[in-house]
Amino acid sequence: MRDVFIGIDLGTTVLKAAAFDGRTGKALAVAGRRLPVETGSDGRREQSPRELAGALWLVLAALRRALGGDRWGAVAGIGMAAQGGSTCIVDRETGAPHTPLILWSDMRGFPFVPQVSRGRPLAYWRRHTMRDMPCMGLARLLWLRQRQPRLFRPSNCYAGAGELLFFQLTGTWRQDAGNALQTGCYHAARRELDPELLAIVGLDESFVAPMRRGHELQALSPVAARRAGLPAGIPVAGPYMDHEAGYLSAAGIGGRPLQCSLGTAWVGNVMLSMKAKWKSSVQLVLPGVTGPGWLVVQPLLAGNLGLDWALGQFLDTNHGRALDRMAVLFREDLLPPAGLVALPWLYRANPVQPDVVGAGTVIGMSASTTREDIFKAVAVSLPFELARVFDAVRLSRGVDCVVLGGGASKSAALTQLIGALFDPLPVVAYEERDLAGARGTVYALNRTVAKARISRAVQVDPRVRDRVRTRFEQYVKAVHHVYGKSADATGLVIG
Repeated sequence: MRDVFIGIDLGTTVLKAAAFDGRTGKALAVAGRRLPVETGSDGRREQSPRELAGALWLVLAALRRALGGDRWGAVAGIGMAAQGGSTCIVDRETGAPHTPLILWSDMRGFPFVPQVSRGRPLAYWRRHTMRDMPCMGLARLLWLRQRQPRLFRPSNCYAGAGELLFFQLTGTWRQDAGNALQTGCYHAARRELDPELLAIVGLDESFVAPMRRGHELQALSPVAARRAGLPAGIPVAGPYMDHEAGYLSAAGIGGRPLQCSLGTAWVGNVMLSMKAKWKSSVQLVLPGVTGPGWLVVQPLLAGNLGLDWALGQFLDTNHGRALDRMAVLFREDLLPPAGLVALPWLYRANPVQPDVVGAGTVIGMSASTTREDIFKAVAVSLPFELARVFDAVRLSRGVDCVVLGGGASKSAALTQLIGALFDPLPVVAYEERDLAGARGTVYALNRTVAKARISRAVQVDPRVRDRVRTRFEQYVKAVHHVYGKSADATGLVIG
């Protein structure tokens, strides 16, 4: 009986895979491989596509050894998800790369953003992408085309990280909507490739991968089957955007979860109905993954980059010692001194001089303010920002629970703050924080495996809740005082 399922989760710096028992959902084996990133002072952020493919086969070989021959022979299907927005030009027939994998965080295309947006107002981007800005992928394609025009020929095609691995497994080119949006080739409202957007950079739909439709499956190719020691033809689900897989792992926990990834950037994912009316300036809007509707991937303007900065600047340059000190400070009091408010937007345009990056703000410092006080104000601003962005969703009763994953979900203080801010909604965290994405990839193959294991709901003391919410109201007031009616200050607006 084939009752083992493999979930593959490709992040920016780590490729993880796990084998699960299809009857119990238990993780049977886990393997991972770190992915080195080549960086440069010019904003370069690259990986080797060949090393990425090699990492896939090494991870699968590690799972095979851990499971043993009999269980490996029982593999019934594979799911795969990946980070989106990366760029590689490859041979259409063989998948052989002609460029490095240029990561979503690579900034060398940034000077071409004005050329992409020229003559196209915000309303244009809202109509096509349901967000207020062009996607970086178009600017990166312009930059790459200027540097290496000969790459843009019919025998080649564009691929992101997810397409590269999916082609390795199936020999088929497919992309998910999240990647297509970040590339800049997708009409979010129509749910299809957008030739008008591609024409901005002189390309057409033939240069990018076709869209994945729903939870369609492809067959494991004979070449991949021989290399992995698996039967050819077993189903492969994907490629999914990493946030799709994260949401799918939470789908069995509540009927309408707000699934949050508290990682490098904090991101909240929520399903909205087909009839819902809402807007957000920085959202990624994807087709619904658990039924009709929309999956809204809502990045926050803050995350663990800011938290790590504050840990190092105000507590200790040793990260482990800083985390220990943070735990002690929050056991003393969950909140900073009265009147001290930080806005954690370290990587947004400066509100005073927009051509400078850095919108972080601290309000309420006095002669008695300490480094620890400032740290605490920055740290609590992250849960406050999460609650602010999703306050309209909470008030509209659009979700029935909050599911936390990512590195910051390990902090008892931060989860307690989030519990107080979203009360009476139950707030839970993944027990297997590193496996949620891998589980979600097999949603179409086995729902028992896909459902993540969770902790008990955060217990909320009403007195703590009232104190936290009072300070949250001050935080919201500070955001509006500094940023007024800017799009960044609105959050996800319902109605």
